[in-house]
Amino acid sequence: MKTLKFKLYEHKRNRYLKRTINAAGVIYNHCIALHRRYCRMWGKHLNCAKLQSHIAKLRKRNPFWQTVGSQSAQDICQRIEKAYQLFFKHNKKGVRPPGFKKVKKYKSFTLKQAGYKFLGGNRVKIGNRVYQFWKSREIEGTIKTLTIKRTPLGELFMVIVVDEGGKSEVEIKTGKIAGFDFGLKTFLTCSDGTQIESPQFFKQSLNAIKIASRQHSKKLKGSSNRERARKNLVRKYEDISNRRRDWFWKLAHELTDRFDVLCFETLSLKGMQRLWGRKISDLAFGEFIQILEWVAKKKNKLVVFIDQWYPSSKTCSRCGQVLESIHLSIREWRCPSCQSVNGRDENASKVIEMVGASTIGLGDVRQSETAIAV
Repeated sequence: MKTLKFKLYEHKRNRYLKRTINAAGVIYNHCIALHRRYCRMWGKHLNCAKLQSHIAKLRKRNPFWQTVGSQSAQDICQRIEKAYQLFFKHNKKGVRPPGFKKVKKYKSFTLKQAGYKFLGGNRVKIGNRVYQFWKSREIEGTIKTLTIKRTPLGELFMVIVVDEGGKSEVEIKTGKIAGFDFGLKTFLTCSDGTQIESPQFFKQSLNAIKIASRQHSKKLKGSSNRERARKNLVRKYEDISNRRRDWFWKLAHELTDRFDVLCFETLSLKGMQRLWGRKISDLAFGEFIQILEWVAKKKNKLVVFIDQWYPSSKTCSRCGQVLESIHLSIREWRCPSCQSVNGRDENASKVIEMVGASTIGLGDVRQSETAIAV
């Protein structure tokens, strides 16, 4: 599966799509209310098939709801069902059930087999109206779903999920393997000795964010000046997100071009965020891993994760000696067995490389040896 994103041209007819998104938000909130009422009465959540049947009957009596296609309304019920299944599965881990959403902030609706048609070029027919979009690339493969998304700025994007067919397999091209250790001061430390510093885009733009937020809070609520200030603040955040994502894509392509197998340690990012807060959000390691996995799959490369409880920082990469404990402030330590001096991050990356290599059956990779995949 591949996801393609295109921006729709600004046009006055876009108000019909925004009206459809608002109607989808009303249907979503109505489904949440039915779920809560059913749960209070019977002690369990509403069946998805029954909910879809009930919403189909209500759509026939409500012209505003009919702006949302039947398959889009079914998709809303299915997403609520998935959210409740996730809630019941991880109830003890702090996962909350789905709640109400403001209709003005509701983001999207999804079309599946029907409701849209591509007319060639950069035109698409959604419902009874034709819209134009910025066609930055060709659409290849079988289209599975088409989603119209609304940003906080009010811009509309078209997100298409395409099935390209075929499954990629791991293909060794360079014969190189590397381990990577994620850190706060250094974004990634590679087992070959290179270090990758994070630009920390949010930290760079923090003063601009503060000024824009201060200007927004000073404006009168409900005024056009406040809306203008809100859009200015949203643009600041979107600029940070876009720059960070662009850097992630470039870094993912660079690493997958250098190595065939990339080993990482599984991290508890939520726990780290509770300890270090905004800096973990600015580094956005979880988003980078998602992008890296997609690029690696496309290039037939392999991303390996080792257990987060493996003592990578306390294990000597030369002899395998494991320390009883090591404080976070200690950045360099001497092995009591082989007397080698190990940098904390560099040593951890080498240990992650060895454990990752043994996980996929490449054997025990030591510091002085080169990984050879057969």
